[in-house]
Amino acid sequence: MRNRFASTFYELGQRDPRLVVVVADISPAGSIAKFREDFPDRFINTGVAEQVMIGLCAGMAQRGLRPFAYTIATFSVFRPYEMIRDDLCYQDLPVTVVGIGGGVSYSTLGGTHHAMEDVALMTSLPNMSVVAPCDPAETEAATRWLALNNQHPAYLRLGKAGEPDLTSAAAEAFIFGRIRHLRKGWGTAFLTYGPITKTALALADAVERRSGQPTTVVSVHTLKPLDADGLAAVLASHDQVVVIEEHVPHGGLGSRVKELAWDTRAGCDLRLFSLKDEFIHLYGNHDDVLAAHGLSFAAIAGELGLL
Repeated sequence: MRNRFASTFYELGQRDPRLVVVVADISPAGSIAKFREDFPDRFINTGVAEQVMIGLCAGMAQRGLRPFAYTIATFSVFRPYEMIRDDLCYQDLPVTVVGIGGGVSYSTLGGTHHAMEDVALMTSLPNMSVVAPCDPAETEAATRWLALNNQHPAYLRLGKAGEPDLTSAAAEAFIFGRIRHLRKGWGTAFLTYGPITKTALALADAVERRSGQPTTVVSVHTLKPLDADGLAAVLASHDQVVVIEEHVPHGGLGSRVKELAWDTRAGCDLRLFSLKDEFIHLYGNHDDVLAAHGLSFAAIAGELGLL
């Protein structure tokens, strides 16, 4: 995902001199390195100074540029949160904060590099939009929209690298602010976002094998502004709705869907699966950490009675 972001941003930057990248102590690779080489006056590395990164972006936006602040998610969100709130959101500036490795993608680097609470924090900010694509193609679509159309602060939550294509056969196109049906069916619907959409699709396959009925899988890529009408329609038209997210239980998609289910008096069986509300001290790869949080295919399938 980060590679597709970089190549897309480089392509757009060739045509739009307003696009600027400000990074904080991260080694540029791939097309971001090429962007630095070809447009050195539009690439700044602040070092371990994430607050400065956000402040610079705010100033650039006030001068008519379209800056993207780019680093690992924990450092793009948690360390400069006050500056994001006051410099970007309070002044409603068109700056995109890019968080690489949302959730527990940086598994082996431990809790300091796990962005488990970022969606809750960023969706709570006035004027802030939050976008979390599920694969490289959605990453490209989101990057293009944010670079060309967005007029407000935004948070782009990305995975890391190696994510598979999940949307080439999607039933609907990517539209900012709208849920996107990857599959349309009935009976059971899966609501999800980010790279863990891969697990949701695998679970949907298991449900279809068990029931013989096509399932619905929805990419809720825009977490703010949330498509409440679209989600309410899913809740009203399915017997079971399953939310899967790589985020803590509070303040994410699951919390919002529960609110909508209550407000709309939805009658479906609603099941929520998220990271645990705890720091898990485990050394392992991404799948190992997800499994420890109960977000593996086997754990969710067991809870849904599919094994």
